[in-house]
Amino acid sequence: MKLLIINGPNLNLLGKREQNIYGSESFDKYYEKLKVAFPEIELSYFQSNVEGELINKMHEEGFSTDGIIINAGAYTHTSVAIRDAIAGITTPVVEVHISNTLTREDFRHKSVIGPVCRGCIMGFGLNSYALAIHSFTTF
Repeated sequence: MKLLIINGPNLNLLGKREQNIYGSESFDKYYEKLKVAFPEIELSYFQSNVEGELINKMHEEGFSTDGIIINAGAYTHTSVAIRDAIAGITTPVVEVHISNTLTREDFRHKSVIGPVCRGCIMGFGLNSYALAIHSFTTF
């Protein structure tokens, strides 16, 4: 099984930014743990702060990989273009968030990408990604 993890804007700062919300571990370190925890899965990872690069990556991988796990960051709440990219590919997508966005500012309560995703996992810290991987192995 081949899964792609996509992280959007500001997630390159994990471990440094707002540690009270996002924790103190960088995603690069966590990604290494994921590869050890799921050795039977071919994981790849892409991060960008640029909306178009996220869309291009989904177009590139969205017809050949078994699943995409996306944390679109702030684009979750605003990007119709990312929503359309998800809707336009055949690969199933699971939306993830490190924090529980429903307990945060009102503008974070709505996901424009959620309706075109297989599901959403939020609020379990970085383990939200592991839960998303697990969801692909059980369906």
